[in-house]
Order: sequence, then C-alpha cells, then structure tokens
Amino acid sequence: MDIVCLDLEGVLVPEIWIAFAEATGVPDFRRTTRDEPDYDKLMHYRIDLLHKHGLGLKQIQDVIRGIHPLIGAEEFLERLRERAQVLILSDTFDQFGRPLMKKLNWPTLFCNSLEVDDAGMITGYKMRCPQSKLTTVKALQSCGFNTIAAGDSFNDLGMIRASKAGFLFRSTPQIKADNPDIPAIETYDDFLAAILKNLD
Repeated sequence: MDIVCLDLEGVLVPEIWIAFAEATGVPDFRRTTRDEPDYDKLMHYRIDLLHKHGLGLKQIQDVIRGIHPLIGAEEFLERLRERAQVLILSDTFDQFGRPLMKKLNWPTLFCNSLEVDDAGMITGYKMRCPQSKLTTVKALQSCGFNTIAAGDSFNDLGMIRASKAGFLFRSTPQIKADNPDIPAIETYDDFLAAILKNLD
C-alpha cells in the first residue's frame, strides 16, 4: 500500500512566515526552509526576531486566518485523496495548522509544537521527532507501506530521496539545480499525474 507524504507550505498553502513578513512589514521574517537548511538555526532566528519586535503567537495566528490554499491545491488534494492515502508532513506547528487544515477539508497533519509563555510569546519549539519528515517516512516503510513524497524545500529532500518516488514541487532554482535527479514539477495537473503514475 502506498502513502503519499506531502509538505504543506509552498506546496498546498502559501508560506506562513512570508505572509507574516508582509503583514508586519518586517522583511527578515521572509527567511524560510527554502533559504536555510538548518531548521534549528532558522527557528532560533525567528524567535529572536519575534522578541525583538514584541510579536507573539496571537499576531501570527491573526495572519494565518487570512491565508488560503494555493490556487488549485484544494482540487488537487481532493482528487489525490480519492486514489491514495495522503499524509501532510510539515515542520509547521500545531498552533498554526488547524485553520489551514479546515480550509483543506481536514487532511491528516503531522507537525511540531511551539512553546509559548503566559504572555503569548514564543519561547521555543518541540520537534515531533528528530528529522521529522524523514523519520516518519522510514517509520511508515517499517510498517510495510511504500511512500511517495514531495516538497519544495531543503527539509523535504530526506523524505523525497528515501521514498520509492519523490518530486520537487515549485521549488527554488537553486534546490532544483543542486538536485537534478529529482523530478521538478510546476503545475498541479502534472503533479497529480506524476503521483498517480507511481501508485501500485
């Protein structure tokens, strides 16, 4: 049996931190996993920025409420779920994910958690497990599942390469150039066709 493992931000919904940068007028928040391979370094950078500007969880959640799926994402996901089990593997957080899952008709989401103090300030984060996307794919495989994986960022490469089929979706020119052996796809129609072609 196959399970399709998809990244969330950049694949199904816009990047939360980029939307937050635009809403706050702080361009430094635009840095994402497309730019920084070290997730721990990236998150400490973000937390330091939040504290510097006096911004907390509520301000981020206010922005997330205004985020909608990328054009074509809902139909793509609906059609894919008719043919395969789908799991969203994301390095986003429980506190961010729920309104986005509602807009995508409640797919299963595995993600991480934020540590928040009584004042609503983000003080840290807790990964669900080390290298959460790759670890989850390997765990699924150990249970007898085949995985097909796709994403757009550095932190998706592990699960893509560990799967029986993997794709880059709307990734950066640099990531595509550095990984020429991974098929790079730009449209949801092509994305769906590529995944379905690899289902058993």
